[in-house]
Amino acid sequence: MAHVLIVDDEMNIRRVLAAMLTRDGHEVTTAADGEQALAVLQRAPVHVVVSDLVMPRLGGMDLLRRVAADYPDVPVILITAHGTVDSAVAALKAGAFDYVTKPFEQEDLRRVVAKAVRAHDLERQNVHEGGTEADRFPMVGASAAMRAVYEMIARVADSPSTVLITGESGTGKELVAREIHRRSSRRDRPLIKVNCAAIPRELVESELFGHERGAFTGAVGAKPGRFELADGGTLFLDEIGEIPLETQVKLLRALQESEFERVGGVKTLRVDVRLVAATNRDLHALIAEGRFREDLFYRLAVVPIQLPPLRERREDIPLLVRHFIEKHDRRLGKTVEGIEPEALQLLVGYPWPGNIRELENLMERSVLFADGPRIEAGALPDSLRERGGGAPAPIAAVGPLGAIAAPNGASMKEIVRQAQAELERELIARALEETGGNVTRAAKRLQISRKSLQVKMKELGLRDADGGGGGDD
Repeated sequence: MAHVLIVDDEMNIRRVLAAMLTRDGHEVTTAADGEQALAVLQRAPVHVVVSDLVMPRLGGMDLLRRVAADYPDVPVILITAHGTVDSAVAALKAGAFDYVTKPFEQEDLRRVVAKAVRAHDLERQNVHEGGTEADRFPMVGASAAMRAVYEMIARVADSPSTVLITGESGTGKELVAREIHRRSSRRDRPLIKVNCAAIPRELVESELFGHERGAFTGAVGAKPGRFELADGGTLFLDEIGEIPLETQVKLLRALQESEFERVGGVKTLRVDVRLVAATNRDLHALIAEGRFREDLFYRLAVVPIQLPPLRERREDIPLLVRHFIEKHDRRLGKTVEGIEPEALQLLVGYPWPGNIRELENLMERSVLFADGPRIEAGALPDSLRERGGGAPAPIAAVGPLGAIAAPNGASMKEIVRQAQAELERELIARALEETGGNVTRAAKRLQISRKSLQVKMKELGLRDADGGGGGDD
């Protein structure tokens, strides 16, 4: 049984189509215009949309564009008047699954709906079975800043363009590089990672491009470099700002020409390598100091991705905390279920100079030494209380929690619990909206289990645990 959404401003047509599709075994919801339809899509999973073309407020073409953008796995069937070729072609170009023309035979519409249901089922199989790993991001976060990063990754992953990832230490630059490779057509080829800061300056060129026997003292045999090893795949150069100037010239040529020579060699080698670079340094400042080539910078920064520090995405901290508790609870064989609101308050208010890496280290230590089922504020380091000499940041000052009004006489514990619930509600609702109400995909996006998400949804009154929803006009 599929959930079909019928959108038409004529009540009689809605009733006829609803009765017909209900007899076919489908669950049917109706809406009188595009705006009502979007409201239905936000609160319940929909498998197929059948919409009239001309309606008040939000017409069929505008609805089609919104569904294509926000719910790309939901097929849209448009009903067009008079069989005009122009409107039908425009609908298909805009992403419509199919169209029927008025007046239409009920059997024709039933056949098109059945075909759309099958297409939707196949799409879900590709996403949730064979393509599960390819559909989710390994990073945790639902803030606007992180959603922009996810969108950029999805858009550039399968291109040959060079990517430069910048951000403070501990923000997850290597995770982004791995995700770019995993989402590209090179995913079955090598991902070779090089930490440029860990290689002695005199050996960087040999490490990248290889060397021939006798090229220098200690070169007792020929050795391929990282570029050769990454042929056909992706080369990730972390801490690219540490590469010596003399090696930068050869790196620029390798990027521009896809060819190089080993150290001490005369044979030109050609490779097909997609380069992803990362740095926590200010490359513009290095250029001004004469320590980094400007032409290499522009060759690297074809697609720049800036990762925000954790202090600028505080609304993601509760999700990260839960993720790290679950991760290390399993690994350490503990029985920690969560964190007390007062402790979460301190974590949200702390500036996190070490970013996500610092947060994960703290959560691992907290899980390891936890005496009960929940991490308490008293078990956290004094540095979180001091925040550099100040008091913990009030919850009302953090991200979307600022809209919460504390009731008169409420304790801090009550205020924090309310704030946490509101934040969880917003993050879950946003994930459900972005995945078309698909609980499985929303759970993966939030990095929690499907069962945990269903329990949370029931607790927060977002929807019943069985995933019911829908509505009529």
